[in-house]
Amino acid sequence: MEEALPSTCTGGQRVVAPCDVVSVSTSARLHFGFLYPSGRGQRPFGSFGLAIDRPRTRLTLKRGKDLAVTGVDCARAGPYLRTIAEGFGLASTYHLHLDEVIPAHAGLGSGTQLALAIGSALATLEGLALDLNGIATRLDRGRRSGIGIGTFGQGGAVLDGGPSGGMLPPVLARVAFPDPWRVLLIFDPAESGTHGADETAAFAALPSFPEHETADLTRRVMLGAMPALADDDFDTFCEEVGYLQKKMGAYFGPMQGGPYVSAGVAAVLDGLAASGVTGLGQSSWGPTGFVFAQSESEGQSLLESALTLAGGAELLFELAQGRNAPATIEIR
Repeated sequence: MEEALPSTCTGGQRVVAPCDVVSVSTSARLHFGFLYPSGRGQRPFGSFGLAIDRPRTRLTLKRGKDLAVTGVDCARAGPYLRTIAEGFGLASTYHLHLDEVIPAHAGLGSGTQLALAIGSALATLEGLALDLNGIATRLDRGRRSGIGIGTFGQGGAVLDGGPSGGMLPPVLARVAFPDPWRVLLIFDPAESGTHGADETAAFAALPSFPEHETADLTRRVMLGAMPALADDDFDTFCEEVGYLQKKMGAYFGPMQGGPYVSAGVAAVLDGLAASGVTGLGQSSWGPTGFVFAQSESEGQSLLESALTLAGGAELLFELAQGRNAPATIEIR
């Protein structure tokens, strides 16, 4: 039996009878950039991003004699499960099996998706009300960006309003990603994006971001990129995301050695840009790159070009779709 996932839910009371086994499946998100990237001001950050159908995190949770984590190796899974169980006032006596996990520190939101998947599985297993923001807060996710929470709960392209007053970033708008469109993903397994203490230090060292540029980016996303998705206007969407990416690359470049973390990914993206492709960039701190295509056939053509541009670089490529549905929870 599969349940639809509510985008928001409150309370910690038992709402349904406990079940025996819960499986959760979610997938990566792309982070296109911040509207106010310095994080200073009354409404800091503000993020724009997209749920995509791969890579995925899939896991199964059931009760056990003690806490056990099996399957794909993932150092964060056990601590996440233990913390959220304690937060619910439950003993850590569960068996968590990981079938797939989104690559860590690749700019794809792996930590937030894993945290929400584990928290949702445990809440569902024990018949408790599902509160995505509460799970994220307990596991220290979503402090700057609400894109991962928004895409887990709703799917699609999401704009959040940034954190304020100690609250997590609210989702301001959500638009479906057109079904025929594709996203070429470019992975560099040898590189890793800034994270943890290094990420905190990087944000602290960044200069202020001009208010007029924040206003311009906000206008471009709210009145350009998101309406373009609703209107199936591929060219405008690519232009606006490409513009946002150029601003993010220039702003974060001093912290990451240039617009892109990976030299191999940069070579592919720069080569495609030189041929006239506008909808491309790096997700979050990278190293994963992305390129939009208007159709499956165009995506395959871009993939062929990317493989040629990669030369001898040991990059990986996948052709993804947008995910317009929330994460799935299956109970049995």
